[in-house]
Amino acid sequence: MSTMLAARVAPTPVSLSPSPMSGFRFQLRPSPPGSALSLVPRAASSATAVSAKPAAVAPVASDRSVVRIGLPSKGRMAEQTLSLLKSCQLSVKQVNPRQYTADIPLIPNLEVWFQRPKDIVRKLQSGDLDLGIVGFDIVSEYGMGNDDLVVVHDALAFGHCRLSLAVPKEGIFENINSLEDLCKMSEWTEERPLRVVTGFGYLGEKFLRENGFKHVKFLSADGALESYPPATLVASRRSLHKREGVLEVTHELLERLEAHLRASSELMVTANMRGSSALEVAQRVSQTSICGLQGPTVSPVYSTDGKVDVEYYAINVVVPQKLLYKSIQQLRSIGGSGVLVTKLTYIFDEETPRWRNLLTELGL
Repeated sequence: MSTMLAARVAPTPVSLSPSPMSGFRFQLRPSPPGSALSLVPRAASSATAVSAKPAAVAPVASDRSVVRIGLPSKGRMAEQTLSLLKSCQLSVKQVNPRQYTADIPLIPNLEVWFQRPKDIVRKLQSGDLDLGIVGFDIVSEYGMGNDDLVVVHDALAFGHCRLSLAVPKEGIFENINSLEDLCKMSEWTEERPLRVVTGFGYLGEKFLRENGFKHVKFLSADGALESYPPATLVASRRSLHKREGVLEVTHELLERLEAHLRASSELMVTANMRGSSALEVAQRVSQTSICGLQGPTVSPVYSTDGKVDVEYYAINVVVPQKLLYKSIQQLRSIGGSGVLVTKLTYIFDEETPRWRNLLTELGL
């Protein structure tokens, strides 16, 4: 009887660590936030095609004027996708929970389709959808190198996983401690191949082939072998080029997502401070580690009769959430009082680098 492995594979760097449940476990970790997730190496924070390999694509349907985005229909990724959009002030309005369509009132020309993740990728390729939010593993597995799929944002701040290639720790695998050891086993022949159970047939075959495996048979599996990888915003290249409104909607979504994700780790701190001038107050703040985005904003405090109170100034400064208490202590040490802390929804830059990279990817 041939030996069968359980495997979950993704195209990410491999590190080896011992596992109490199997002979070894390959930890395939997602790239750090902001780096491009692509089967082809690219620059960080870029909009990336899943592969440079050309593939046949369906023509853009001309019988609709609305832009369509596919969102996961159920599960943890569905819940966190809706939560992220809501926190970006892009709440999804679904009149009937039994329906699989909805809209986002703040973007009138955008129609939401709730779909299974793999169907989102398939309908992006068929032209039924223009945009989608889905795990990078699904994009890579079901996109199968289709150059029409462009990863617009590769790190939506939810979803993470460790994908593993596991083998038994007894029998012929007792002394197998690395991928190289497994590959060099003489047991694998054309008549008796290594059998791998995985939900990632395309990626699994590609991964093992690139690592020198020649005699492998893949068996399909779902359910517990599924992973929860980083969520991505994906677009159809041909829709971005040819369908009216898609590029504009993508720009707004990307701007809102980028600005919100940047703001999510920051807080606005406001405090009153006595001082002889705005410059003198700013100089005192500069003596601390509180620096804000470009520096503190200092403005005069007006009394109830509308006159400037020459003794008081208000300072506004953005601080990281993890340094909030330290920042408050520093403000107090230089005379700050009446400290207010406010959550931020957005921090917009002059232009998000991912938008510029997307335009470059599209040749625009």
